[in-house]
Amino acid sequence: MTEPDETAHPADDLAPPQRAAQVRRVGRRAPLLGGIAAVVIAVLLGLLILVRNGNLPLGIDEEWSVELLETHAAWADAFALFMNALGGGIVGVIVVPVAIAIALLVLRRPWAALYFVVASAASALVVQLLKELVGRPRPELMMVPSDFGSFPSGHVANAATIAVALGVIFPRVWVWVAGAVYTVLMAISRTYLGVHWLTDTIGGALVGAGVAFLLWAAFAVPLERERLARLSRISERNAAFAQAHVTPPRGR
Repeated sequence: MTEPDETAHPADDLAPPQRAAQVRRVGRRAPLLGGIAAVVIAVLLGLLILVRNGNLPLGIDEEWSVELLETHAAWADAFALFMNALGGGIVGVIVVPVAIAIALLVLRRPWAALYFVVASAASALVVQLLKELVGRPRPELMMVPSDFGSFPSGHVANAATIAVALGVIFPRVWVWVAGAVYTVLMAISRTYLGVHWLTDTIGGALVGAGVAFLLWAAFAVPLERERLARLSRISERNAAFAQAHVTPPRGR
């Protein structure tokens, strides 16, 4: 027997007036302030790098690079190269975002798809602007070819944007945890491959998460309205399923 969809939470089974009230209560101040803070810190970090000793790496950058040089192995090389392909180039910039947007449209989440695409594009734009502003040279011992500008890491910014955006769209603890793990692994892989300094990856994470939070504040109301509408559809489908499978009492 087919089981009912159990993705709806009882607390989300709201009548239309209650759903409307919840949408109006959606808080936008926290993601707005958090997003601004993250982007500002990233810019300040970039300026610190720019003015410090002619754009040279910080002490923590050099120490981290030395540690990673001592941990190279064949399996780690393969993993880092896989993350390099996944997070950048045509796959990371076009294929993955477009695939996620299409999946959201299939799930009847057009506002979520729009939010995800806009956040991905805005994050990439901010990264390029900071690369031009800071102009930080990349490390010399690179395992893969890379373009101009080491700060901030575009791969890590992209990973952080995906992590936050999907956490916003699917507000589950495991989604946030998986996104955080993915972002950290991407950061480690970028420094492992020698294409970024550690502070580049920190800046990338701040930019990617900050932009996603800022746009969350802008899209908060339609995203919440859309999420609650989907939960309502799931609830109604579950109720219909339960009603259809109620065993009528037998006559005596």
